[in-house]
Amino acid sequence: MTAASAKTISPAWRLPKLDGWRLAGLLACLILVLPLAALALLAASSSDPIWGHLWATILPRQITTTILLMAGVGLVTAVVGTGTAWLVTFCNFPARRLSGWMLLLPLAIPTYLAAYSLGDFFDPAGPAFAVWRQFLPVEAFPSLHSLPGAVVTLSLVLYPYVYLSARAAFVQQSASLIEAGRTLGSSPWQCFWAIGLPMARPAIAVGVALVLMECLNDIGAVEYLGVSTLTIGVYDTWVVRGNLAGAAQMALMLLGFMALLIVLERTQRRAGTYHPAGGRQRSLPRFALSRRQQIAALVFCFLPIVLGFILPLGLLIDHAMSGLSPRGFWSAVVNSFSLAVAAAFITCCLGMALAYGARTDKGPTMRRLAQASALGYAVPGTVLAIGVMLVLGAIGEASGGAVVLGGTIFALLFAYSVRFLSLAFGTLEAGFGRISPAMDMAARSLGTSRLATLGKIHIPLMRAPLLAAALLVFVDVMKELPATLILRPFDFDTLASQVYTYASVGQLEEAALPALAIILVGLIPVAISLTLIDRSRRFSK
Repeated sequence: MTAASAKTISPAWRLPKLDGWRLAGLLACLILVLPLAALALLAASSSDPIWGHLWATILPRQITTTILLMAGVGLVTAVVGTGTAWLVTFCNFPARRLSGWMLLLPLAIPTYLAAYSLGDFFDPAGPAFAVWRQFLPVEAFPSLHSLPGAVVTLSLVLYPYVYLSARAAFVQQSASLIEAGRTLGSSPWQCFWAIGLPMARPAIAVGVALVLMECLNDIGAVEYLGVSTLTIGVYDTWVVRGNLAGAAQMALMLLGFMALLIVLERTQRRAGTYHPAGGRQRSLPRFALSRRQQIAALVFCFLPIVLGFILPLGLLIDHAMSGLSPRGFWSAVVNSFSLAVAAAFITCCLGMALAYGARTDKGPTMRRLAQASALGYAVPGTVLAIGVMLVLGAIGEASGGAVVLGGTIFALLFAYSVRFLSLAFGTLEAGFGRISPAMDMAARSLGTSRLATLGKIHIPLMRAPLLAAALLVFVDVMKELPATLILRPFDFDTLASQVYTYASVGQLEEAALPALAIILVGLIPVAISLTLIDRSRRFSK
């Protein structure tokens, strides 16, 4: 081959230029891919006969239970979240504005805390049973420790995901279309079914997909309520049966469920995208309801608030007042706070690098890397923990035992960074979207580098998105349970693991104080959401 011919064909094989921002994107992708690749490699290379045993005994029941749980929770949250969003947006009834923001409060209650408190309240030895037997047959008392009970419990605290998405979609809908429906004599129900629901379907699909992802990630609530899902199967196969290969194979099946959810959500979003022209110039019309309809709307909106937030919070406060501070509470507070701060810092740094790289890179490479790196939130915590353990174990073996990273703080931060990077990236990307590209061009025309432009111009303008991203990651790390249970060091407790430990042995009084601390922190994103909703609705008050 001549030198001239080599020069002719070399551009076809030239690798893309890797500057610092693309290297950051590759690093973030590597952080996500390594645990999943290690998981797939172990599952494919294992010839352990336990897989056949699991498939013949427990897997069919766990798969069926998982599908039924997802179907039930998805249906209930879709109905409650969409219905309440329509009522508070388009209908007049007493306490409409109050219920509009209170419907978000269950977001502060993690699923496992709702299960512990409601399970204790509806226990045959609890106060609900004492009232029930005074008026109704004892045999008909419903059990929360069942699949229907798990569906109700999870739905009560997860429906705000659908409510937020649906309400944002309803707010953006054209006022002229709703007014046209009213002019033609359509009732509120007919306008909802024929106009509001079809236009909001993509947003509702996004909310339901988030709910189902949380459903698949849950381990504390379903275990406490006695519902055996695939997530419980993965945890038991590894921790109880001591079979990592079998857990990896089950984890891949769980990951397949999650991938199917993502595909369905994106398909629904593409198939039902609407771009209404105009309509935001006027306040959205509201329907006048009859007296009976107003009462029904009030009950429909306040019932999930009472059952999903007020009742669990009241029960936990009652337990906290009657119990003592659990041993190691302040140590768990320090551990949780330190982990949350460190994880928020790491994910915000990675998210900033990805978002700014995607903004300044002219080609599609950086944007694709950023989008790929943001998929970690879709990976269940149990699955992610197994992958992280495999990667860190391989690093330890390669070092000859000189480096031990499994079961350490590093392992926890690794898992948190993968799982919650999407929260930081999404928030920061939206923040960059509100900054005019003309500012970048002006700075570059003056000879300022991209890094200097970021430090001198963008970061000062991005203080609010940075704070929001850090708070969202901070709160989610404080509440995270599955990955924490598996990866935490020996004799190392966070608030979430402490609640799980006490509640699993029936000591709810000791679990109440750390549970209340988690709820208090969980109110932060609720306050942020309320602020955003208030800003978007000022024109229609």
